Amino acid sequence: MRDLCASAVEAALAAGASYADARAVVRRSQTVATKNGRVETVRDVESEGLGVRVLVGGAWGFACDRRLSNEGATGAAQRSVAFAQAAPGVHERTLAPVAPAGGTYESRVERDPIEVPLEDKVEHCLRAEAALAHPQVTVTQAFVRAQRERKVLVSSDGASVEQELVECGAGLDALATADGVYQIRSYPSAHGGWSAQAGWEYVEALGLEREAPRVAEQAVALLRADPCPAGRTTVVLDAEQLQLQLHESVGHPIELDRVYGTEAAYAGTSFLQPSDLGSLRYGSERMNVTADPTSPGGLGTFAFDDEGVPAERQTIVEAGVLRGFLTSRETAARIGAGGGGSMRADGWSRMPLVRMTNLNLEPGEGSLEDLLADVDDGLYLETNKSWSIDDKRLNFQFGTQIAWEVKRGRLGRMLRDATYTGITPQFWGSLDAVAGPQAWVLSGLTNCGKGQPGQSAHVSHGAAPARFRDVQVGVRA
Repeated sequence: MRDLCASAVEAALAAGASYADARAVVRRSQTVATKNGRVETVRDVESEGLGVRVLVGGAWGFACDRRLSNEGATGAAQRSVAFAQAAPGVHERTLAPVAPAGGTYESRVERDPIEVPLEDKVEHCLRAEAALAHPQVTVTQAFVRAQRERKVLVSSDGASVEQELVECGAGLDALATADGVYQIRSYPSAHGGWSAQAGWEYVEALGLEREAPRVAEQAVALLRADPCPAGRTTVVLDAEQLQLQLHESVGHPIELDRVYGTEAAYAGTSFLQPSDLGSLRYGSERMNVTADPTSPGGLGTFAFDDEGVPAERQTIVEAGVLRGFLTSRETAARIGAGGGGSMRADGWSRMPLVRMTNLNLEPGEGSLEDLLADVDDGLYLETNKSWSIDDKRLNFQFGTQIAWEVKRGRLGRMLRDATYTGITPQFWGSLDAVAGPQAWVLSGLTNCGKGQPGQSAHVSHGAAPARFRDVQVGVRA
């Protein structure tokens, strides 16, 4: 594949490109899902192809071909140049300089999840579902997923890299109903469970069958729980909910292409401005956020991004102040800061975009119990149920599957239908404490959408439970 990519780059330069890169990708992905004790989905899909991106007269062009052959590589290169030449108007683009990158990278796995037989995956799900059994649990679901991707990148700036990324994940859901009311509990999270860049040992360690009885019992208990009251109070968010909060109200606003408005038509913009770098107070001094594509096990972990920029940990927010954006070589050159490193594409048929890697809220000190101990009257919220946030990532409302009252430092009665709202910098400004490294967890999601045509990025977030003061919960009267 490396030779094919090199041939594509040469063909693009010969056709008039001032810059060119080519990515060849071979991917195999599997999904197994069961519902109510029956197999619902067994999918095993392979794809391969090559994409070529070029600059001609300052305009981008992109084309792809499913043929991993000389004809496919040359054809994609020539079409990408033709598309760039056809772009109307006058274009000026500069790419931040990068040293020629070379090398290979492979995910660390003990057991390749793709090699685990599909029948074993089905049995894994059915056993987990069986453990959810309860008279008032009317819908049970379990799933596992696995993916292996090999990709090669060659660019006219000297990049020549090869990476093999292996990932897998799993999750389950229990839906309980009674008298026209329903409640859901999920593990380890809703919206697709958790995934990691790891082997089948990660799925086994999640312990779906072990956790299932607790999940079912809580789903049933929520049917009888009181609704969450409205008001302003102290809230403690569990790590899973905090990861989604981080994703939506920090990760997306700091994508520099959104800041410059190039995602406005589909994914939205950002409340941030380029001039905010180094001066905007994003949150309290307890807020420290990093983007780290070197985090072990992260879905956003790699050695080189899809522009050939080496992976590097980056400070995003330091003691509450904005210190960095997620950038491409183009947007880094435009703002005059950074050097890219956040460009990724969803396969060979898509052009790279600025995407989150592993965006982490750095841990503080203490345990979840320590956070709760300093709450006289508040709420503990766990497992995301819903989210809504405006196009600028400023005003938001999140709902969680379950909540508990906190009275004098201890968990009290269970509550259902909990929601909280806020304005991004004000909410993060109310951050009062973050639990320490022992409570910190890194987990991945596979459904981050962006771009036209749409792309789904696989990203991870690290967080520990955290405490926020004076937060609006429920619907304000």
